[in-house]
Amino acid sequence: MLKITISFVLSLLVSVVSFAQVDRSQFPKAGPAPVIKIGEAETFTLDNGLKVFLVENDKLPRVSFTLVLERDPLFEGDKAGLTGFVGQMMMAGTSSRTKDQIDEEIDFIGANLGVSSTSVSASSLKKHQGKILDLMADVLYNPVFPEEELEKLKKQSLTGLATSKDDPNSISGRLSSAMVYGKDHPYGESTTEESIGNITLDDVKSYYDTFFKPNIAYLAIVGDMSKAEAEEVVEKYFSDWEPGDVPKFTYDDPAPATSTMVGLVDRSSSVQTVIDIAQPIDLTLGDEDYISSRVLNQIFGGGSSSRLFMNLREDKGYTYGAYSSFSADKLIGEFSAGASVRTEVTDSAVVEFIYEINRLVDEGVTQEELDKAKANLAGSFGRSLESPSTIANFALNIERYDLPADYYETYLQKMNALTVADINKTANDLIDPSKLYITAVGNGTEIKDKLSQFGEVKLYDNMGFPAKEMAAVDADMTSEKVIENYIAAIGGKAKASAIKAAKLEMVAEVMGTQLTIELIHDDANMRFAQKTIVGGNVMQTSVIKDGKGTTSVQGQSMAMTDEQIDAAKLGTYFLPELHFGAMGYTLTLDGIKDVEGTPAYKVIVATPLGSTVTNYYSVESGLKIKNENPVSGDTFYSDYQEKNGVLIPMTQTIKSAMIPVPLEAKITNIEINPELTEADFN
Repeated sequence: MLKITISFVLSLLVSVVSFAQVDRSQFPKAGPAPVIKIGEAETFTLDNGLKVFLVENDKLPRVSFTLVLERDPLFEGDKAGLTGFVGQMMMAGTSSRTKDQIDEEIDFIGANLGVSSTSVSASSLKKHQGKILDLMADVLYNPVFPEEELEKLKKQSLTGLATSKDDPNSISGRLSSAMVYGKDHPYGESTTEESIGNITLDDVKSYYDTFFKPNIAYLAIVGDMSKAEAEEVVEKYFSDWEPGDVPKFTYDDPAPATSTMVGLVDRSSSVQTVIDIAQPIDLTLGDEDYISSRVLNQIFGGGSSSRLFMNLREDKGYTYGAYSSFSADKLIGEFSAGASVRTEVTDSAVVEFIYEINRLVDEGVTQEELDKAKANLAGSFGRSLESPSTIANFALNIERYDLPADYYETYLQKMNALTVADINKTANDLIDPSKLYITAVGNGTEIKDKLSQFGEVKLYDNMGFPAKEMAAVDADMTSEKVIENYIAAIGGKAKASAIKAAKLEMVAEVMGTQLTIELIHDDANMRFAQKTIVGGNVMQTSVIKDGKGTTSVQGQSMAMTDEQIDAAKLGTYFLPELHFGAMGYTLTLDGIKDVEGTPAYKVIVATPLGSTVTNYYSVESGLKIKNENPVSGDTFYSDYQEKNGVLIPMTQTIKSAMIPVPLEAKITNIEINPELTEADFN
């Protein structure tokens, strides 16, 4: 039976030396790697094929049960997102308990119970073991899959998807996966609005009926339990689980790039670029290169003393942090390195990434780097042994990956035996610097041409699909003509110019709480006021008048700087396009772009002090459909309605890093040319 003591962990991390004999001018020499007496987890198998692993730990009166399904990766295709619903649907009620009853019973005993498409996990105090197992078994065997729960989950998923489509890191992850694996691979596909809409209740039930089988499952038990008791409770709660045939899936390995390729998602409102440099690698847990890849990554980009971090942050100051990873997987692994950098140093940062990758492969690592990496990883490995669940995971890995029984007992010995030549061989085995996928999410106008030095730049949308081919801008089309067309589309210059002032009330909902935004535009006198009310309380106000600006947040006021006022003026006018010329703004037409499926002219608006916003005007209708602002985020305009002879967008959908979900604000009241007083701007 496995017993891990504090004294063992200390012996792993500390070697006793005489203080008087320490030479502080030299890095201490590593002692021999200890032989770890982890011991073997107790194991047994039920008649239905369920394999059980027990790690006894009587230090605390707790028990945990983790059930893992070992199925092949699943390509979901036109139903991408399905597996994300399965676990929540199983927790949504059983034939004997409603969702609320399940939650109440779990909370009453202070336990935890969670389900995913490939696992069921539960934990509780020892005295509540029978209750949590009863709940676990009920959810596993008797889910009822209520239709209304699926509809709610689909709506939540659509909201989350909308948020992720404006999150640079989420966009970067989708783009990198699509380029490395391809959209027809399980690791490269993306959940879309269409695929979520395609998912039915029968799909969820079919997945459950197909894959929740004991003959592909492992159960890890950790806690205050003997083998005899484990055999008794497992037999009681899991022996009736019926086995069945589970389909197998195979996929072609993604073809590596023939040369370095560059993918770009143009996000004009970004002030940083998210860079990822990646390629597929053949690496599985237990491979010859696996342990050495952990050491290699620690040296290259595994922490604050790594090469990437020291170069891009400490030396160049391009980023807050730069990191790398070598992921191992039964199907196909991945090498990745990335950082978020300032827009103006995007190309310089990529140069440094490529320099470090080439240096790693061509020149290798040093003995000093190797010694430090080993010491760091040995410490992390030792600390991980303080958790009994780590030992359970070791037992599962040995079974799932067909590892030698002593794989983890000799892990540190194998790592300690690695030489500089071994690490350099792994770098050459896993990395091909001539065939990298470079992805960037940022301001395409600023970085596209600069990225072309690394390879042909291909444009993608925020879901990782190739950007739609847009028609070229007509030779006689200019930014000024785009604005003229917009003014004509909303009703003409005469009617638009007749609007000198406006009062608006907009209402939105944020996580169940009503938010009201009151706006007052006095275009004739260059005055503006905004008030934001949450739950009946004024949370924020802004006023611009007489060339000065003030912002107040929860009663704390502060004056705006000249730069802040300059930037804010872009949004203070009710119909700002009428005033671009008079304000001395510079307009740049940057082609035709795809905005959520609508071809639109992209016009960059810059103030005399350099503040910018980007507007998109539909090629077909001429109407403004989107605004990108580096400060406030992206705003989409829709539901145009005629007010005083002018078309006004009655719905504004705001996507910003400052709010957790897209904010859909609807104009509930609008007054055109109201009587305004000084009090409106106090």
